[in-house]
Amino acid sequence: MAAQALATSGSTQPARKLSGVERAAIVMFALGDEHGAQVWEELDDDEVRDLSAAMSNLGAIDAITVEGLLVDFVSKLSAAGSLVGNAESTERLLSQFLPRDRVGQIMEEIRGPAGRNMWEKLSNVQETVLANYLKNEYPQTVAVVLSRIRVEQAARVLAILPEEFAVDVVRRMLAMDSVQKDILERIEKTLRVEFMAGLSQATRRDSHEQMAEIFNSFDRQTETRFLTKLEEASKESADRIRQLMFTFDDLGKLDSAGIQSVLRDAPREKLAVALKGASQTMRAFIMGNMSSRAAKMLADDVEAMGPVRLRDVDEAQMIIVNVAKDLASNGQITITKNKGEEELVY
Repeated sequence: MAAQALATSGSTQPARKLSGVERAAIVMFALGDEHGAQVWEELDDDEVRDLSAAMSNLGAIDAITVEGLLVDFVSKLSAAGSLVGNAESTERLLSQFLPRDRVGQIMEEIRGPAGRNMWEKLSNVQETVLANYLKNEYPQTVAVVLSRIRVEQAARVLAILPEEFAVDVVRRMLAMDSVQKDILERIEKTLRVEFMAGLSQATRRDSHEQMAEIFNSFDRQTETRFLTKLEEASKESADRIRQLMFTFDDLGKLDSAGIQSVLRDAPREKLAVALKGASQTMRAFIMGNMSSRAAKMLADDVEAMGPVRLRDVDEAQMIIVNVAKDLASNGQITITKNKGEEELVY
């Protein structure tokens, strides 16, 4: 420390108490333009701003203080003989020159995947996969994990977890204070080693399945245009995508319990628009799985609607399809492209 160096230097002047950023400012002044240029290049915008402000407000610093600070700095390097570069030694060194909160931010970024990036990656994991892993963990561990990922992802995972378990997790999240650093690091390490590593080693998702989902999101004209072009280039790929796509007409392959679950969750106003562009077969199937009163009201809504843009019909049908997909991902219904896949052969 500069103050400690001054105390042993024989100076009769009282040592000026310097903050970490002020000590850094003195070092930068001492290095000058030529030797300090490379240091400035390594600083980010916040560090440059903080350091510049300290340098501007530093005022006059006597030579003994400058010398004591530099001697102390050099002595700490030479006393060790050799250097060990790790997170702990880096944090100790930064603490001598930068404010504590800034050091914390820098070290969190330096620690990489075990820090912020880890939670960003976890937030992008499919909620059913994450929930399936977390349901075997302690509720307190799950509470910590869900408190660190995106709220939208946490909500979807909670909805999938067993109800009593999920409620226990919610209670723990409500009562949670700041998580101790060593506990958080252990959880991060476990997730990285046991979960994320296993996830990355899993079989890569079929590219045709992924493309089928993209095509499902197209409006009808765009879907037809792309499939036609793709068929010219690769008929096999186009046929595979068609087989994998789940469309509004595929709702007709659900059993009665499945379609009734979809109809319960589907927005009524969107259902009427979706049926406006549906075939008579689909209309009959959907209305046949409703009460006579509800079916009549829906039929009246469809007839009273008048002309509807094809784009609006496509959008409404996609909303209904997504309701079915959400129910399927939660295990509430089973979606198949072909009823024959579920038939038993004797």
